[in-house]
Amino acid sequence: MAKVKNFAGFDVSKKFFDVCLSVDGLMSSTRFSNDIQGFKALFSQLAVDTHCVMEATGPYYLQLAFFLHEHGLKVSVVNPLIIRRFCQMRLSRAKTDKADARLIVAYGIKEEPAVWEPPQQYVIELQQLQALCDQFQKHYRALSNQLEAFTASGLLCKRLERQLLKELAHIEEQIAGIDNQMHELITVHHGEMMNNLTSIPGLGKKTALALIVLSGGFKKFNNYKQLSAYVGLSPRIYESGTSVKGRSRICKMGMSRIRALLYVCSWSAKRCNAACKELYDRLVLNGKNKRLALIAVANKLIKQAFTIATTNVAYDKNYRKNICL
Repeated sequence: MAKVKNFAGFDVSKKFFDVCLSVDGLMSSTRFSNDIQGFKALFSQLAVDTHCVMEATGPYYLQLAFFLHEHGLKVSVVNPLIIRRFCQMRLSRAKTDKADARLIVAYGIKEEPAVWEPPQQYVIELQQLQALCDQFQKHYRALSNQLEAFTASGLLCKRLERQLLKELAHIEEQIAGIDNQMHELITVHHGEMMNNLTSIPGLGKKTALALIVLSGGFKKFNNYKQLSAYVGLSPRIYESGTSVKGRSRICKMGMSRIRALLYVCSWSAKRCNAACKELYDRLVLNGKNKRLALIAVANKLIKQAFTIATTNVAYDKNYRKNICL
């Protein structure tokens, strides 16, 4: 298989993007507007075998990535944390859009990352609804805390109290509407998967939905360990030589919201999920602290969810017993 010779690294922002082209080892940098005119101007300069590499920077990269993919070019979308670590490894001190594009193309040349597959429209809609719901929930918590503080002062005027209560009720209505939209989309596209996931004792509808959205219907990851690492629940060992024996911790390099949901689920799973209860009791009996045991239970839930979603079966508490028979 011939090695790719042409690479393009993109640093994308809201109004424009910088691109660094590497053609047979020769580098050149250009800036284009982040719109259809800029895309067409860029495309006229790219060879048909160019491998395009960019970061997943919010929503700003999506239009460009779709355009390049639709025009037959190889596109890779990389986690920004990976690029940051690559930058640190090369001891790069410059922080400009042009320098970032050069680093991204250097990463592409060295690693040749996997080709990006465009998400389906309903997946994008779910992700946007999820993001909007998160913002509403943050706003609700902020207003709720404010109301509590004003009430505790004993000086809250009735008119302000009515305004805050009205706003809180409105936000609750908006959140409920978004939840309904998300469940309608999930029912249409992943109804059976949703039913199977919620058959797992301890795993609620909100967490099951979040896992489906995060994993693109459990198609973005090859195994549960990749999903666990993406969420940020995989263990990080801290040891060096014979003198450094630090405590193992989860890496936390992932989605804090889904980690929090899974951690809450672990509290009920350790009571009603047989496999999780066995794991939790064994770890506590062996002297592990309860928080660590709960994190292990959260990982167990990810493993169960991944297996059930990818094999298209409902939860069976007697699964291992039946296998032995």
